[in-house]
Amino acid sequence: MAATEFISKLSNEITIESAALDQLIKLTENEDGIAGVRVFINGGGCNGMTYGMTFIEEPSKYDCVLECEGLNLYVDSIALSFLEGMEIDYKTEGVNKSFVFRNVFASTGGAGTCGACGSSGGC
Repeated sequence: MAATEFISKLSNEITIESAALDQLIKLTENEDGIAGVRVFINGGGCNGMTYGMTFIEEPSKYDCVLECEGLNLYVDSIALSFLEGMEIDYKTEGVNKSFVFRNVFASTGGAGTCGACGSSGGC
């Protein structure tokens, strides 16, 4: 069996909407030493996974990168299997402003919830 080649460049596995891209560029444009933004996942179990982003100074050798208009969006290869099909957007509702993660688990069909807690999704 041949080894699978590690592909580090992303194309359409994750989508970033223009509002989110604009906001991330604004947040990073005056930061020195920032290589880009990492999208990550934490947790699991009955509360589901949590998603977030952070600045990174240097990517790891296991990172995949989505290059978009001067911003590098990094996802480690393990997290990518959970995030494939995700859309990142930025919404403003009144005084509330936030990044929104949509269609998480699109590729696996999961709901991100635990069936043991009374929801219909599986763990």
